[in-house]
Amino acid sequence: MNRSLSPDDLKQLLKLRKNVLVLDVRRKSDYQTDGQKIPNAAWLDPDKLTQWSTALPLDRDIVIYCVRGGTVSNSVVDQLQAKGVKARFIEGGFEAWKSSGGETISK
Repeated sequence: MNRSLSPDDLKQLLKLRKNVLVLDVRRKSDYQTDGQKIPNAAWLDPDKLTQWSTALPLDRDIVIYCVRGGTVSNSVVDQLQAKGVKARFIEGGFEAWKSSGGETISK
């Protein structure tokens, strides 16, 4: 399974109303200092992954993002895919989403 998708790929999935779950896995400090998020994204603390990962559905596509699509996203995707979760991350993270014109809302 692919590990990532582009911001434009995610826009297409959301526009087609695909059954996609979007998760914000920015570190707590990054999440708290940014007033924006992707609409309908749920924030989950990446440091508590072992606690929340078991509750994720295995039959849905899950797209995660951190600030820049780096170590946090990669680590979370690796761990989720190892558990059988269909997880991918946004290439370039939330910054790429915003610069590509992706919709954001206030938290």
